[in-house]
Amino acid sequence: MKRPVLLLYACAILVLFTLYAAQPIQPLFKEQFALSDLQAVIFTTVIMLPLGVAPILYGYILENFSQKRMLRMSIFLLGILEIAFAFSDSYGALIGIRAVQGLLIPAALTSLISRVSVSSSAADMQSALGNYVGITIAGGFLGRFLSGLSSEYFGWRAFFLLIGAGLVGLSFFVARIGDDGKSGFGKPTGREIAAILRVRHNALICAAILCVFFVFQGLLNFLPFELKNIDATTSGGKTGLMYAGYVIGIVTALNVTRVIRFFGSESRAMIAGILIYIAGLQIFHIRSFTIMFFSMFVFCLGMFMVHSLAAGYINKLAGTRKSITNGLYLSFYYAGGTLGTFLPGIFYHRWGWRAFVAVLTFALLLALAFITRLAGAEDRKQKTED
Repeated sequence: MKRPVLLLYACAILVLFTLYAAQPIQPLFKEQFALSDLQAVIFTTVIMLPLGVAPILYGYILENFSQKRMLRMSIFLLGILEIAFAFSDSYGALIGIRAVQGLLIPAALTSLISRVSVSSSAADMQSALGNYVGITIAGGFLGRFLSGLSSEYFGWRAFFLLIGAGLVGLSFFVARIGDDGKSGFGKPTGREIAAILRVRHNALICAAILCVFFVFQGLLNFLPFELKNIDATTSGGKTGLMYAGYVIGIVTALNVTRVIRFFGSESRAMIAGILIYIAGLQIFHIRSFTIMFFSMFVFCLGMFMVHSLAAGYINKLAGTRKSITNGLYLSFYYAGGTLGTFLPGIFYHRWGWRAFVAVLTFALLLALAFITRLAGAEDRKQKTED
């Protein structure tokens, strides 16, 4: 594997650390700054919010930036802001820093995936991109786990300081990578977006994935608070360990073609994934750390089955509009995630954990309805062709 690709993987891991490190320790922020549950979860909401609009709007802003320049600048600024976050004592300042980081993360991630593709040979590209997906999944878990563990033994500031220093250091190494091409953001028109969403399968997949990531981020964002309610002595390290089921996404992403072959089609496999997802979610009704820990593996298996299948399927059917279709898919995906970090908390705050899980279940039933309609349309099309 080439050294530039390894460097890009390291950047991706630290960017994902920045995105998710605050999530498992939001109850700690709640205690330290005397916040409500909903105020505490804003730490994740504000940093994810720009991800929902970036694939559509950033093409108008960053079209003329080179990949290398945008990557180096975004990595460097993320690092400086992470160091500032580690030293801040004001809730307003912390939220403001997270909001600005949220504007930088889409630029960094888009630059990274573009750079991975151009830094790999044609023969190695599929492997490199597959590894990149695995790296981002691993980064999502490790960012949460190490943050919780570090907060338990060294205080919450230490891990954020290390992330910041790592990002600043990597930004200087990025300067040595060759420069190829523009930022990678497309610049879609409203007419193009409307045309893509008028295609039935695009609209159904985008609607389903919004619900799917809404549920995923909803559970992961409020689970630390429920663990504290179950046992007030729950440590940051123990909370971070709860996210271990997340890594099953790596196995799922690398075996997606086998899953399709087993179920016979993408839509049937997605239906199976949603049913597994729903089953995993229901186990969370049992308020036990051990049971919740193992149910996370079932929950994440279902989620990553659906996400891996949906992303590949919408690309397969995209034709000449692949870049814009991808952008819309990601916008719906992250918009659902952003809403999930906040809205289900209203039900959790007012009516408790069971009502919270019921709301998430309803969202998954909506996703199931969308994918079932997609499967029905596929079956009708197949019969017509036969």
